[in-house]
Amino acid sequence: MPFRLQTMTNERIRRVTSPLSSPLRVGVLGLGAVAQAVHLPLLAKRPDLFAVASVCDVAPEVTDVIGRRYGIAENRRFTALGDMLDAGGIDALMILSRGSHAPAVHAAFARGLPVFCEKPLAYTTAEADGLIAAEPDLGHPAILLGYMKQYDPAVVEAARLLADVDDIRSVEATVLHPTGASQLEFARVVGPSAPLPPRVRADADAEERALRAAAVGDADEALWRAYRGVLVSSLVHDLSILRSLGSPPETVDFADIWRQTSRHAVRDAVRDHEAFGHPSPSITATGTLATGGRFALSWHFLPDFPAYRETVRVVHGRGTVELVFPSPYLMHAPTELTVTTLDGDAERRALRRSITEAFETQLEAFHAMVRDGVEPRSGLEAGRADILDCQRIIAAFAGRTGTPVGGEVGRLL
Repeated sequence: MPFRLQTMTNERIRRVTSPLSSPLRVGVLGLGAVAQAVHLPLLAKRPDLFAVASVCDVAPEVTDVIGRRYGIAENRRFTALGDMLDAGGIDALMILSRGSHAPAVHAAFARGLPVFCEKPLAYTTAEADGLIAAEPDLGHPAILLGYMKQYDPAVVEAARLLADVDDIRSVEATVLHPTGASQLEFARVVGPSAPLPPRVRADADAEERALRAAAVGDADEALWRAYRGVLVSSLVHDLSILRSLGSPPETVDFADIWRQTSRHAVRDAVRDHEAFGHPSPSITATGTLATGGRFALSWHFLPDFPAYRETVRVVHGRGTVELVFPSPYLMHAPTELTVTTLDGDAERRALRRSITEAFETQLEAFHAMVRDGVEPRSGLEAGRADILDCQRIIAAFAGRTGTPVGGEVGRLL
């Protein structure tokens, strides 16, 4: 495999993270919904581990509002990453912005800064290869990818239970995804009241056009949004779970992408359609696992579905291991782990629920990586593998349907 599976328990992360370690001064790039609903509140909750030293967002009013909320001095609020990095005063960079994060990671690496990077790491394997080549020797790992579900106590326990299982028959994952607004309404997210400055918007559009051409060539808008908005930005979490369970994909032999609309739509899904495309998409992919057996992934954008729901079910020769995830934005909402086995001549079911927050444990792991050299569960090699698997899904669909595609995906056909 091109990456090393990390099996360190959450408890081990906490033991390595010494209470005597000094807090990391972090610069936060990107102050959107996930930053406001999850990361910033958790950083504020853990002054023993972190101090938010600088914030940066392309929207000046968002930077000012969030800066005031978290007590960040005016001269530590920025609208350009280069300015924040040039100002210094940070020990690490947290990248929470939209789009490919490769340029921001490069900028941090060039200054010798370790990185916490939310997905997507990048849109292309070429970007990932460039980052691998540029990764600095800091005396400890340089980057942790923000796959928080790898730090979920239910996933950690499932991985422990499956570590000695040699006959996994299948892993089936299904995501039922309602609107982002319905999941984040409680967070009262602050957004810009005006469009981005024309130059900022033009630069972002030009960068995306170049990456789109590199990833999928002249593929149509719907296919690009399925790749960019769904695969490398959402379904990639399930690929990371497969790796955590010791069964990453080996091949992708079937994929389908279809779109449907409802005459009875209730929720406003305009912003989601900007990311995922319209009508609402569904994606399914199947293939073989590196450990034998098969996988099946399904992802559905269902604007009016009551609540986010994600299930991962592992079938092996002696039973099943099933994970049911709630909305990721509901802090401390437990993931349910149900283990079904044979007990004599009876079926035995064990249910495990923990309120330990995966996002918080992930931040503890980032601190442990920087201060104590603890390997992250996912770094650049794992991120590259996930990008390639996403491209294989698009290639399987395009090859089966004759849909035009180029770039890196086209070269997989």
